[in-house]
Amino acid sequence: MRKKIIAGNWKMNLNVSQGSVLVHRLQERIKTTKNVEVILCPSFVSLQPLSLQIDRRKFKLGAQNAYFEDEGAFTGEVSIAMLRDLASYIIVGHSERRHKFGENDDLIAKKVAACVRNDIAPILCVGETASERAAKETKQTVHDQLSVGVRDLTSQNIKHLVVAYEPVWAIGSGRLPKPHEVEEVTSLIRSTIAHIYGQNVAEKIRILYGGSVNPDITKGYLEIEGIDGFLVGGASLNYEYFSRIVATAQELEGE
Repeated sequence: MRKKIIAGNWKMNLNVSQGSVLVHRLQERIKTTKNVEVILCPSFVSLQPLSLQIDRRKFKLGAQNAYFEDEGAFTGEVSIAMLRDLASYIIVGHSERRHKFGENDDLIAKKVAACVRNDIAPILCVGETASERAAKETKQTVHDQLSVGVRDLTSQNIKHLVVAYEPVWAIGSGRLPKPHEVEEVTSLIRSTIAHIYGQNVAEKIRILYGGSVNPDITKGYLEIEGIDGFLVGGASLNYEYFSRIVATAQELEGE
């Protein structure tokens, strides 16, 4: 049985004190469970102080990005190796990194491999833009992003991978893909991994949905075949919304 994940991507929001207040409010409202992992992904500057504050029975920490080299003359970068004592997960290949900062599939593959090398689970984001969707290129886009992203992983270490399907056109827009469209993409993701690594490996990979996630869609989307949780953006900054999303996942898992 795949453990559900609810991950909150705070993006470039909240200073250290604001993040501390949000965590305090979440800890008051979210209960400890066994079958749902709750991951908080604050900015780099908040990772260390929040690592001292969080109740580790309830939360794990994730980073929003990192550089693939372990060390060196890379001014301004934070390496994945530096995060080993702080983060359990790292978001890799988010559409904002791809489209605003020019990260390509080759760079993203290096980051995925570096995560695994440093015993941190990568959350690999894949998803199509509005123009790719209009051109009916969703499946090809997701297939290419995924197959290149995992190219350096073996059948042994890919088990640490988490995949987040985030249709770019849905992020922050309030628009949502239809459930059958999400199911088609999750099926493609699993079949792509199965083709490379085998069906047994593919069945163990957790797939998240991201893109305008809110409490009202939680139950319906968690009932979609193949969906194992959410990568939550804006709603993760609202302690009431995020707590409700987590609570719904916990209820569905019998916690």
